[in-house]
Amino acid sequence: MVDVSDAAPDFTLPRDGGDSVTLSDLKGQAVVLYFYPRADTSGCTKQAVGFTEHGEAFQAAGAVVLGVSKDPVKKLDKFRDKHELGVALLSDEDSDVCEQYGVWVEKKMYGKTYMGIERATFLIDAEGKVAQVWRKVKVPGHVEAVLEAVKDL
Repeated sequence: MVDVSDAAPDFTLPRDGGDSVTLSDLKGQAVVLYFYPRADTSGCTKQAVGFTEHGEAFQAAGAVVLGVSKDPVKKLDKFRDKHELGVALLSDEDSDVCEQYGVWVEKKMYGKTYMGIERATFLIDAEGKVAQVWRKVKVPGHVEAVLEAVKDL
């Protein structure tokens, strides 16, 4: 499990649009790495739209926003296009990165237990260290709280 002051585990993941993103290539700028359960569900859509709406403010504060789910790239492309999203959406189909960050967890719904992604956000500073962690994120107000933390770096 990754926590504050840890070095952020490096990764390379495919992203919407067909390219890939390597975390270590972003050294020198802040990174908002948020994990969400599934593209095009209500909470995940609200969160992605929120990060998109505040995209210029994150850029002005020197941060890149990356969203990670287990969805295949093709689904991420549809999600991006449908909601006109402006954040990079990364595909972790094997859940390797989710496991490294400790967000691939046992969940329960309607009495059934299953494995899934815990909605969580990691703020990584320009040196590649985790500056702040939000776990079990509730979507309302979250994007604004992350933006304030980025400005405080």
